[in-house]
Amino acid sequence: MNIRLLNPDDAVAYRDLRLIALKDHPSAFASSYEEEKDRPAEVYGERFQSGDSLTFGAFEDDALIGSVTLFNESKLKLKHRANIFAMYVSTEKRKMGIGKQLISAAIEKAKELNEIEQIYLTVEATNEPAKKLYHSFGFETFGRDKKALKIGNVYFDEEHMVLYL
Repeated sequence: MNIRLLNPDDAVAYRDLRLIALKDHPSAFASSYEEEKDRPAEVYGERFQSGDSLTFGAFEDDALIGSVTLFNESKLKLKHRANIFAMYVSTEKRKMGIGKQLISAAIEKAKELNEIEQIYLTVEATNEPAKKLYHSFGFETFGRDKKALKIGNVYFDEEHMVLYL
């Protein structure tokens, strides 16, 4: 298993993995399958080249099986903060430490950036495995957004978490 930053050559694999994530786990993401299913892979490739965010991929052989994005705030008053978005590990590859390696890579990169002092993320409130993973790195819950997501007629709360570096 290999963790590395994604580049434009990984755009199709990332898009495929993202669509599976959005379809199979809709309450875990603010984006929806319906919104992203027609988005060309090139959009993701362009993101991988931007300086705003870094997306790490977990590969088994040549297959992308997990990913996480570290987004650095660009506004002057927020430059000490980063956010973790779009964390996902293929369902069949869970409980193998892949999520831990992805989060570790994102945190280590944030530490290398020197100006980052805090990392934020949001997690669906009933996602206990994810919350356990984040807590293991020292993330603390600082708020709960009730009815943050609405899928059909069902609401999902989200927890906001922060890690102080």
